[in-house]
Amino acid sequence: MERNNFLPHVALALVLILVAAFAGQLRRWQKQWKSHARFMPVAEKHRPTSTADKIAITDIQHLGSPEILVKFKPGVSNRTIEELTSNLHDRIEDRIENAPGWEAIDDLDDRSPAELVAQYSQLPEVEFAEENYKIELDAAEGPLLPVLPKDPKFSDQWALANEGQRGGKKGADISATLAWNKTTGSDRVVVAVLDSGVDYNHDDLANNMWVRPASMEPYHDDDLGTVDDTNGFNALDASTDPMDENGHGTHCAGIIGAEGGNDIGIAGVNWKVKIMPLKFMNAGGFGTTKDAIAAINYVIERKKAGVNVRIISASWGSTQKSRALEDIIRKAYEEGILFVAAAGNASVNNDRNPHYPSSYNVPNVVSVAALDRNDKLATFSNYGPKSVAIAAPGVDILSTWLGNEYEEKSGTSMATPVVAGVAALIVASEPRLSVDELKKKLLASVDKVEALNGKVTSGGRINASKALN
Repeated sequence: MERNNFLPHVALALVLILVAAFAGQLRRWQKQWKSHARFMPVAEKHRPTSTADKIAITDIQHLGSPEILVKFKPGVSNRTIEELTSNLHDRIEDRIENAPGWEAIDDLDDRSPAELVAQYSQLPEVEFAEENYKIELDAAEGPLLPVLPKDPKFSDQWALANEGQRGGKKGADISATLAWNKTTGSDRVVVAVLDSGVDYNHDDLANNMWVRPASMEPYHDDDLGTVDDTNGFNALDASTDPMDENGHGTHCAGIIGAEGGNDIGIAGVNWKVKIMPLKFMNAGGFGTTKDAIAAINYVIERKKAGVNVRIISASWGSTQKSRALEDIIRKAYEEGILFVAAAGNASVNNDRNPHYPSSYNVPNVVSVAALDRNDKLATFSNYGPKSVAIAAPGVDILSTWLGNEYEEKSGTSMATPVVAGVAALIVASEPRLSVDELKKKLLASVDKVEALNGKVTSGGRINASKALN
């Protein structure tokens, strides 16, 4: 090809390439312009703006579920429905096509479903309104897992978790580790230990001891005068505090409320609670009816003054009946205080041979028998199908002792604070229960035990997990 003929062809090719490139760029500009432009149909230009139009799509995605479902009367137009909901500052979340007239409505003012139902039900356009009720799977809960404290001696506390240690029967315990899934107790619940006092300086008890609030005046009695009850009450000598000199009261206190999970010693039935020491027995383990009455009277007066003392634990007794003691226990009942008492350790039937105070026929009294680690009635334990209410572990029970020590003791004295401790767990979970309701719930929360048939009224051993259901 000649050079003069070649140049025109090259020039024509370049022009065609430039034209094609410009056409492609033009199409890209058109697409970008269309993507940013919004065309409004003529019919939409004059339509009233509804609430839904005012809410950006990104906002709608974050709104809650509709509170109510509303059925409008036949003949009410969609436009009327939209105007009604818009005027009430609500939005139509969904229109249910196969249920004509039904609208799912979402309130934008955070009113309660009940308020919305009442409001829409009064509209003449509405046939019916109801809440958008929550629905859940009808499936049984999975099994509870044991809650185990970090206390180093916990493995020796068979009453709380019996794994068959030392020849025991696995599961013959009060199911405390399952109960602790719901609560480990509350420092707003006060349990009075009516005994030989309590070593309130014990490392495993100190944080769970009741101390008279600074805002509360010291206790005053017309005969005793003003008593310094900072750490509780000493009925033996009102001028001194209720420090334990025997050990029995300290042992009972630890069963109820040794601090759990503190890497020290043991765990009580309650990891958190307030123990109020009441001392009416001396170092030798002896006291008088009069001093017991004075201590119970103190509890009643402190309850009236605002202390939330709900339970008295009484691990002692006598075959002598006292009308005066019975009357003060009845007065405690009238003040809403449960009285948990030991059935006694004479291997007798209390129906025939009463043991007091556990045999007093007063509504707040709960009499407690003792079981061993094999769910057998302890050989020493009193019983009574009419007069003894319930049983609890009471043989080889490890608990706190004087001088930061721990000891194992046996007796209905040990079974009693177990039941008192479970009662405190119930109150922690349901603080508004009356004393009658508390006792009823306590006695209904048992595992039936064959050895207790015809021995105790409930026929069973206390189960803390059942008590909290």
